[in-house]
Amino acid sequence: MATQRIGIIMHGVTGRMGMNQHLIRSVLAIRDQGGVRLKSGDLLLPDPIIVGRNGGKIAELAKKHGVERYSTDLDAALANPDDTVFFDAASTQMRPGLLRKAIDAGKHVYSEKPVSEGLQEAVEIARHAKVKGVKNGIVHDKLDLPGLLKLKRLRDSGFFGEILSVRGEFGYWVFEGDWMEAQRPSWNYRKTDGGGIVSDMLCHWRYVLDNVVAPVKAVSCLAVTHIPERWDEDGKKYKADADDAAYATFELEGGIVAQLNSSWATRVRRDDLVTFHIDGTLGSAVAGLHTCYSQARVNTPKPIWNPDQKQTMDFFDTWVEVPDNTTFDNGFKVQWEQFLRHVAEDGPWSYTLEEGAKGVQLAELGYRSSAERRWLDVPALDI
Repeated sequence: MATQRIGIIMHGVTGRMGMNQHLIRSVLAIRDQGGVRLKSGDLLLPDPIIVGRNGGKIAELAKKHGVERYSTDLDAALANPDDTVFFDAASTQMRPGLLRKAIDAGKHVYSEKPVSEGLQEAVEIARHAKVKGVKNGIVHDKLDLPGLLKLKRLRDSGFFGEILSVRGEFGYWVFEGDWMEAQRPSWNYRKTDGGGIVSDMLCHWRYVLDNVVAPVKAVSCLAVTHIPERWDEDGKKYKADADDAAYATFELEGGIVAQLNSSWATRVRRDDLVTFHIDGTLGSAVAGLHTCYSQARVNTPKPIWNPDQKQTMDFFDTWVEVPDNTTFDNGFKVQWEQFLRHVAEDGPWSYTLEEGAKGVQLAELGYRSSAERRWLDVPALDI
């Protein structure tokens, strides 16, 4: 058994998501566990270099987490043949150019979503990666959440029978930033900076619906800006002109109807920050990020409604929790391990830039549907 090194250029990991989920809880966690086990028995050990514009910030991050290599010179990092993977978690506006540059340097590329702001650009970068013959991927993190894995387990077992519908609720109250500091960066709420919840969340809902329920065939969406003014990181008021809520209905293959609400202007009174409720002829299930509850046809209660009397039936009590039956690792880390095996030994991998383009396609159609106030079909992509 030997240890193989794999050099990873990590760009844009000083932000919340890039630092916590990708650097600390994925790449460094893999390093600290001794690497990824390959089919040969060898261990693949990641050796990251943190790259960013703020030298002081990346130096502090590297020192805090025991990363020996960091740089403000992206071109020099891409020129190093010993680093074969490029990862990006910076802004969506910069991403297509960065990925193209990395692909041209012969690097395998992996990135946060969305891959770009527009479908044409997303398709072009996916085609470019294919032509250049580099391995490529886009983050599909929610698919490896315990709650969604349990939903998929129920679907694959035939628990639902014929699936009829899906209802999803995502969101929480993001403070405006005046009297309480906002939990999300201000660029999320400015159109010129690539903000908007449709472009963010419909990319997620595309791969969730496609992989956990059934492929998306059509969309009707209403994008709304509920909070028109917010305060940025310096306490300065700005016009929040990007959509902060999206109310979307999807038609899935097989006639399944899915309704998903996404909002940064709602207060949570449900099991989790996101919940998915699937109804089928033989059973139903509701999942959050980690837990999943099911109710089979034979266990479904028969309530009698009397508007003159308070309902005494506890509807939550009639559901049964789906057991873990296994140990679930961090979803981001699981996908990092899959991608590194894909690079090192051509292991199985489904979440390519082509799949990322499908998410951008749905977001683009969502915005168009909202503007035109009508249903739109989701055509197959030719990549």
